[in-house]
Amino acid sequence: MDNWLLTPPIAFFIYLLLVTLLSQIGRVMAGPSEPSALKSSLYSGGEEPPAAGAAPGYRPFFLIALFFAILHLGVLMLGTGGLSVTSGIYLVGLFIALTALILG
Repeated sequence: MDNWLLTPPIAFFIYLLLVTLLSQIGRVMAGPSEPSALKSSLYSGGEEPPAAGAAPGYRPFFLIALFFAILHLGVLMLGTGGLSVTSGIYLVGLFIALTALILG
């Protein structure tokens, strides 16, 4: 077995040692921690957090999900096909569908 370092248990142990070493170096570089009210408060670009949470519903999520589904499946279809006139027509149709979806 020439590559004994690449066996999963040995590689995992080496990575575990490396992560522990880097974590300890980071803790030394960070210095001592001092708790304060600012560290435990919410941060939103310097603004106060809203008093009531927003409930936008699922419609925006489904629009974004449909956009990425069309985009990824379209690219998958174009990537597995050859360069032809049909691919060009499909690409134009993909652009039209995505534009219609974005504009609503």
